[in-house]
Amino acid sequence: MSNLESIPGTLKSDSEKILEFQSKIYQKAKQEKEYSFYILYDKVRQPHFLRHAYKLCKENKGSAGVDGIRFSDIEESGVDEFLKAIAKELEEHTYKPQPVLRVNIPKGNGKTRPLGIPTIKDRVVQMSVKLVIEPIFEADFEDSSYGFRPSRSAHDAVKEIKKKLSEGKAEVYDADLSAYFDTIPHNELMILLRKRISDKHILNLIKMWLKAPVYENKIYTGGKKNKVGTPQGGVISPLLANIYLHLIDKAVNKARGIFRKFGVEIIRYADDFVLMGRKIPEEAINYLKSMLDRMKLKVNEEKSRMLNGYKESFDFLGFTFRYSQDLYQSDRKYWNIEPSVKSQKKLRSKIRDYLKSNGHKAPEILVKDFNAMLRGWINYFSIDKVSYPAKAKRSLRYYLSKKINRFYKRKSQRKCKLYSKGALDYLIKRYGLIDVTRYNSNGFTVKA
Repeated sequence: MSNLESIPGTLKSDSEKILEFQSKIYQKAKQEKEYSFYILYDKVRQPHFLRHAYKLCKENKGSAGVDGIRFSDIEESGVDEFLKAIAKELEEHTYKPQPVLRVNIPKGNGKTRPLGIPTIKDRVVQMSVKLVIEPIFEADFEDSSYGFRPSRSAHDAVKEIKKKLSEGKAEVYDADLSAYFDTIPHNELMILLRKRISDKHILNLIKMWLKAPVYENKIYTGGKKNKVGTPQGGVISPLLANIYLHLIDKAVNKARGIFRKFGVEIIRYADDFVLMGRKIPEEAINYLKSMLDRMKLKVNEEKSRMLNGYKESFDFLGFTFRYSQDLYQSDRKYWNIEPSVKSQKKLRSKIRDYLKSNGHKAPEILVKDFNAMLRGWINYFSIDKVSYPAKAKRSLRYYLSKKINRFYKRKSQRKCKLYSKGALDYLIKRYGLIDVTRYNSNGFTVKA
């Protein structure tokens, strides 16, 4: 026990111990770019790593996996025993991941997105591994990458895009990769991992997760023969996805590369990225496609396009970027960033579906559920001095008024009092429903 730990009241918390470890390993990786870390596995099974991993997984919530075990089940039977059993399996090298449960999440365009749900046990082990190895790769990642990284967000990416546009880099290649998570080649990914990790036990864990069978509609697919893909929904998947696409970031940012030669820059959020420059030559795009082809990835030609931002708008991360005429100064234009039409439709669809399936909810419960929806949407699309969601807010308020009035009109056959009182305004004044035109991202309601 250290001197610090021997003093009552000064014991380090799990998160403090982990942060201290992460800081040291990050500095080592930053200073020695060719160093390969070889003693990591023992950290994964340490109690404070597993406890913190469990806490993070619980905060992320999520459904049960193929075993049907929920967080409430684990809490009832005992978290300590659950984690001790995991630690024992890891120590004895008997741990084997269970199949990943695949569910299909509806998308706004009528299609579905496959989501892989590991068991809670597998999520905890993946999270513990992520806590151990993430700092190593964070030391290598480029500043142009924003998705699924500590202390970085979609808002940071949006701000950087606006900055580039304001600098005149308005020629944009809006790229879309075809089924990226489903097509990441295992062999090539493992080669990249081995450059920084030589601990065979860590590598074996990752390999097992990549090869885990998928369970869908009572049928098992994939398994050991599977050579591509990492399930969306797995805790470790976003990090693995970033590690592989880091190759693209490096190529674009290379000091004497073709992209830097023409002043082309990249802003990437996971598998979504844009190239930006004053002029993006065709040879740069051809080089990008050639590189992706060597990486065994494909550009979705139907969704990818080259555009001039001064003449055309484009969408990224739910925002629309448009060079707009100032309403008050005829000689001035500005970069207008607002919620995309698709994003607005998605929220309206959620509102419509909620009202359809919650016809008997009390007003205070309806308001509580609506406020959670509206607050999250407003907070995401309100970026101080960057985005301008006022028009979308007004449109949303009108939609809410129309839908809620119609909702209570149907209930009026049962003598619903709200219909005669102007439902939206009454819910705002009486029950505290957020007035979207007056609510800002800081949580304050602007007075009329």
